[in-house]
Amino acid sequence: MSVARTGVASLLVTLAMNAALGQQVLRTAAPFSSGEELVYQAEFNKGLLHGVDVAEFRFKAETERVSTRGLSGDDPVILRLVGDVASKGLFIRIAGFHFHEHVESTVDPSPFTVLRTSKLEEQGKRVRASEAVFDHEARKVTWTERDPNQPQPPRTSAIDFSEPIQDILTVIYFLRTQKLEVGKSFDVPVSDSGRVFRFSVAVVERKQINTVLGRVSAVRVDPALFGENGLVRSRGSLSIWITEDSRRLPVKAQLKVDIGTFDIKLKRVSYNDEKRLR
Repeated sequence: MSVARTGVASLLVTLAMNAALGQQVLRTAAPFSSGEELVYQAEFNKGLLHGVDVAEFRFKAETERVSTRGLSGDDPVILRLVGDVASKGLFIRIAGFHFHEHVESTVDPSPFTVLRTSKLEEQGKRVRASEAVFDHEARKVTWTERDPNQPQPPRTSAIDFSEPIQDILTVIYFLRTQKLEVGKSFDVPVSDSGRVFRFSVAVVERKQINTVLGRVSAVRVDPALFGENGLVRSRGSLSIWITEDSRRLPVKAQLKVDIGTFDIKLKRVSYNDEKRLR
């Protein structure tokens, strides 16, 4: 499996994948704290293949109190994020393999930073289960990976990090907590697969775009994920559009790699028991 193809799967998971340099954290409540669920569709475009459905994304956020003193009013609140991405349609012919990835992250919402990550990855016949535990006092993340189908002992590693650390799922939500100003950029440290990366996010433009929500004002951000020292060691580019309303929704993303362009669009938004909310 080539590095480029593996990178496509990783980035499709990242999409829809606390002060930061040059930015300010929004001081309002997190826009995704009320049981939000987002569903996205990814389409592949290259040559005669245009608008081919290749993957579906589902992201869900829930808040809950952690009982520590038996007094619910004083108990701390944590945020649980779940991401599930699966290939479909012609993806296996385009990329050469089928993938499914399920990620669950536990987050301290104030400041917004990850506490624990569990991940199950299926790419073709390859299956990996991993867990990352973040010690914020020691500023060290301990990562464990195993093959559920094999008896070998798990792989483990520990590495230092700087605050506020994110993982491959929480970084998407972290961007939504930022006050994004066109023309500015900031750095984000991210831990994934036993490594820590620090990449720049540029706030490129503001424009009106057509979405499932109607025509909205959105800000485009370009995370610098590609390159020899990046999350993906191949050529490519990524852009994400986030609405400027109170919900700060990622409504569109575009991933350009050697094998073609992937356009990811928001298809459905729901909150708690609501079936659909536009």
